[in-house]
Amino acid sequence: MDANSAAIMVLLLSFFIMILLRFPIAYSVALSAIFCLAYQGKDLAAVCQQMVKGISSFSLMAVPFFITMGVLMGTGGISEKLLNLADACVGWMTGGLAMVNIVASYFFGGISGSAAADTASLGSLEIPMMVNRGYDVDFSTAVTISSSVEGVLVPPSHNMVIYATTAGGLSVGSLFLAGYLPGAVLAGCLMVGSYIISKKRHYPKGKAFSLRFFLKELGVSIWALASILIVVVGVVSGLVTATESAAIAVIYSLIVSVYIYKGLNWKGVWKCLDDCVNTLAIVLILIATSSAFGYCLTTLHVPDLAAQLIRGVSDNPVVIAILLNIILLLLGCIMDMAPIILISTPILLPIARSIGLDPVQYGIIVVLNCGIGLLTPPVGAVLFIGSAIAKRPMEKVVVATLPFYVMMVLALLIITFVPGVALFIPKLFGYVPQGAGVLAGLG
Repeated sequence: MDANSAAIMVLLLSFFIMILLRFPIAYSVALSAIFCLAYQGKDLAAVCQQMVKGISSFSLMAVPFFITMGVLMGTGGISEKLLNLADACVGWMTGGLAMVNIVASYFFGGISGSAAADTASLGSLEIPMMVNRGYDVDFSTAVTISSSVEGVLVPPSHNMVIYATTAGGLSVGSLFLAGYLPGAVLAGCLMVGSYIISKKRHYPKGKAFSLRFFLKELGVSIWALASILIVVVGVVSGLVTATESAAIAVIYSLIVSVYIYKGLNWKGVWKCLDDCVNTLAIVLILIATSSAFGYCLTTLHVPDLAAQLIRGVSDNPVVIAILLNIILLLLGCIMDMAPIILISTPILLPIARSIGLDPVQYGIIVVLNCGIGLLTPPVGAVLFIGSAIAKRPMEKVVVATLPFYVMMVLALLIITFVPGVALFIPKLFGYVPQGAGVLAGLG
């Protein structure tokens, strides 16, 4: 074994051993980088340099603003209003409350950008409501946590900002635009699965559709939904950067939560900001330490070796695309979203590009894979939150979620092999060339 291979073994083995020993992910990433550089006899000051470099990015300044916006709106009294709007849209269908759950998550995801926030905020209302209406508690929990994955796809999503930065300065606006249709495809797949199960178990329908009720609830919810327009329209139009639009959205969210919906008082605002600081500290530490880890991967030519290894299995673009998805899904079982994006992107993005996947489309694929990982043991944060809210054993929730895993994987395959799902809107606005997305001859 040559020195380069030995250094790679030190880097990766130390990392996975610490993960298995339940070390905090940030410490695992940083220590494995230190061990690798020490083994090579390099100056350990490189770790500090790369950590500072990793967080010295204007684009990353959008992350704390999006996190703050999500927390403010998530605790500012909008959950019930979005549920009522979703009920007005799809409550009349078979398994109406399950459909309401899924559609509400699409709306809420566009405001919070977080699957965990979606589950914690909406789940506390939806799960008891569904159980009281005759729905099975495990099914109710499974629908809630599965639909929360929409939150990481529908903009604004701070994970998309992280990916954009890691991918070499990709346009945040293009990723925001790319998230809408995949989010809708995921919601549609989950609704099909919910309909089949609801029909089989004879779950009830809601009230008949009423245009008057829909318009009334839309009028109430428009203040919350407008926050999405502020971010997306501002970024896409070029009037403001992603960071500037996020800052404006925070101020707007504060006004809506405190003065319009009155779901927060100023004491609650300070508690929200405290929660934001805790979350942000974790995210920025991960970004910083992952930069040092990525530096080691790059200097050791791991991306090239990974590409050779995957191409050694097959040269078929379809097979390689499936392998990329499998790798990301497996990583999602043991790691959280941010570190997966930060560590895997420099390795796997060049491979994705080599088979015709557009970086924007691949970003959506990464985010969805990571979102599914939030529902899988042993590190499924959203799975744990849903189980805690429903007061059900995690194992039973996992079993109930199995049909929804299938539907989420189906949505993932559609997004992977039908590039237009992710790229249609970005192409429409000129963010992506018309010829992009040629995986296996698909355009």
